[in-house]
Amino acid sequence: MKKTSLNKILLLSTILIFSIVVFGLLAFLGNNGAKAEGIEQKEHKQVLTIVSPEIPDKIDFAEEQTPLNIFYVKESFDRELLVNSYWHSSTILLLKRANRWFPVIEPILQDNNIPDDFKYLALIESGFAKVVSPKGAAGFWQFLEKTAREYQLEVNSYVDERYNVEKATKAACNYFQESYENYQNWTLVAASYNAGKRRISESLENQKADSYYDLYLNEETSRYIYRILAMKTIYQNQETYGFQLSEEDLYPALSTKTIEVSKPINDLVVFAQQHRMNYRLLKELNPWLRSGTLPNSSGKQYFIKITPN
Repeated sequence: MKKTSLNKILLLSTILIFSIVVFGLLAFLGNNGAKAEGIEQKEHKQVLTIVSPEIPDKIDFAEEQTPLNIFYVKESFDRELLVNSYWHSSTILLLKRANRWFPVIEPILQDNNIPDDFKYLALIESGFAKVVSPKGAAGFWQFLEKTAREYQLEVNSYVDERYNVEKATKAACNYFQESYENYQNWTLVAASYNAGKRRISESLENQKADSYYDLYLNEETSRYIYRILAMKTIYQNQETYGFQLSEEDLYPALSTKTIEVSKPINDLVVFAQQHRMNYRLLKELNPWLRSGTLPNSSGKQYFIKITPN
């Protein structure tokens, strides 16, 4: 009886020891396997590298050099370059739209002796979208209603020429020319477009300065020129800043022909159909038409874009 009990104890002990050894071996192998798998995963892991955008040695607006040797000028430009380089969705859209609208704006600027760099002003003002600011500024050039009328743009319930790209660009050119007569400096002209001529003139006088880069201004106007410079830099060096857009990615020019209208149009839906297009397309090509009709009791000449079919 005692011998049997002893044998049972020895058997159970042997089983226990064997189990401990087996579980220990499995744990050892499992741990090393996990380490090996971790090493393999680490070897295949891709590391995302974030770098600061390259700041060019020099940059200018309308051939007026930006003093990058001043620390706050360089850092302000760096800020806008960083924001626009890494705000990918916004900047890609700007580059796509610029391909369509720069060729429309550039010859108008040239014909009115306005530096080509002012096209970037329109780009940052509206993003070439039909936007309205909280203050009511509208169109690519973001004219306020009062200012638009001062520069001979028609604004009413039926027509808003702030949305007429060609006419609004010409009106902007008139503003720039008048402003340049005051400042004799294109950078100050651009700043005055944002802040207003009165505020810029008062700031120059009160601060005894003669340069935009020497002025202490509100946040929006302080960033304004640097935003223009940042978009100019990226647009002219797209691959350097990581934007690799093919020709197919860019928005093409709109194919249209223009017809002259000097009589009332009672129904623009019917008018569109008569010209083999739908109402949506008519409004896309002529966003300055703000209603479903064009009364035109004065017999004014309007130029409406239609499809060339």
